[in-house]
Amino acid sequence: MRIAALGDAHVGRSSYPISKEGVNVRERDFELSFLDAVDLLLAQNPDLIVFLGDIFDFPRPSFRSFRTVQKGLFRIREAAIPLVAISGNHDTPRLYGTESPYGALHDVFPEFGLIYRQSYEFFDIQDVRVHGIPQMLSEADTRGALESASSNRSMSSVNLVVTHPRVKQLAPSHADINEIELDVEEIKGDYALLGHYHFHAKVKENIWYVGSTDTFSFGDSPELPKGIVVLDTDSRECFHVVLENRRPLVDLGFVPALGLGPKELEGLIEKQLDGSRPDSVVRLRLDGVDPAAYRMVDASLIREMSSHLLHFKLEPLYLSAAMDTELPELESMPAKWERFVGCQDLVEREKVKISEVGIEYINKAIEAS
Repeated sequence: MRIAALGDAHVGRSSYPISKEGVNVRERDFELSFLDAVDLLLAQNPDLIVFLGDIFDFPRPSFRSFRTVQKGLFRIREAAIPLVAISGNHDTPRLYGTESPYGALHDVFPEFGLIYRQSYEFFDIQDVRVHGIPQMLSEADTRGALESASSNRSMSSVNLVVTHPRVKQLAPSHADINEIELDVEEIKGDYALLGHYHFHAKVKENIWYVGSTDTFSFGDSPELPKGIVVLDTDSRECFHVVLENRRPLVDLGFVPALGLGPKELEGLIEKQLDGSRPDSVVRLRLDGVDPAAYRMVDASLIREMSSHLLHFKLEPLYLSAAMDTELPELESMPAKWERFVGCQDLVEREKVKISEVGIEYINKAIEAS
């Protein structure tokens, strides 16, 4: 069987306070990336399509986001290709009894295998048994679901596990909200396709992260390509298909600025921006810059130099800061916040909500950095 898989589209994601015609430009980017990825899935002539979670960026998506995902599902329905989808950590409600956006999709597309009720489900499609483990509220629940999948393996079909964890064997770029951490050896099947990581990666000979359909931020490995994967169970091959024409996020790195005056800094910035692709997102860091000189740089001139870009992020690293200050480990902040909230005198519902909101803001700050 030929299986085409998509992961972590995060429809509804927005960033940078720049709008065009009333729509956040980056939010529109993620919508187009999802729809283009669906077209790319269909172009692979698959027998089955799989979504690996976090199709939405929030468990309560906007009407606009919901309609975008519906458009993609209508295209798959028109192609008469079966679909199995699981929920992820971003688009799963944090409390029992809360409605899921996947439930509303199931009402419209009852023929698709949408797995979102925080329990293990499986589907037999041709010669493949798909074992779906959606996002759970605890690692214990997830391990229980994996054990159920293991005991329900078919002896006559190929067993494909689809789930959305963070595996210990792959170093995380940053901590995320409501993550489920597992050892990869706990995932038992002939093959496994995973969501959650935003880049394509081979974890074992038969286990792969699919990756996301767009780049979130400079903390999201923007140099790595985004796309989908195709798993052929006959040839036992799994390969990444790149989704072209995404908006580039270009990190120009650290540029030495020690001893430069205001005019020299302006010339340096202009030189670095020369040749930058229009409408891209660009970051430039000035290393060892004098604070007094940086304050005298003509801000209007910098805006003019970067006017062809969607967003220009200019970051000064002052000489005194580089010498005297040790930056905190930002990646550890979500876990520290969660522990802090857990020690407060609050009812459990309040702890969950406060922890959720705090981690969301911390992760946005980490991604922006």
